[in-house]
Amino acid sequence: MLNENPNPFDILLVEDEPADANLVRSALKTNKVFCTLHHELDGVDALAFLRRQGERNKDAPQPDLILLDLNMPRMNGREFLAEIKKDPVLSVIPVVVLTTSDVER
Repeated sequence: MLNENPNPFDILLVEDEPADANLVRSALKTNKVFCTLHHELDGVDALAFLRRQGERNKDAPQPDLILLDLNMPRMNGREFLAEIKKDPVLSVIPVVVLTTSDVER
């Protein structure tokens, strides 16, 4: 459950689609994953969060895990990955790549 453990994991979700972000939140809650979920809409904002740039990010924690959508505006997931892999501090954070398909099953 989100934010109920005194020492939850910090997860950064980088996802521009509200429905997909809600699906991730629901899955974490349903599976009783104790975490603090931080949400950014694209790679540019996620990098600002990770680098603690800007007033709203000055106290941002380093996440224990990044959940990353590949298809986003401004900076897509591939570009974001390339940027964090250049940074020795950020490159050690595990990243799970998420993506959607337009093909119906």
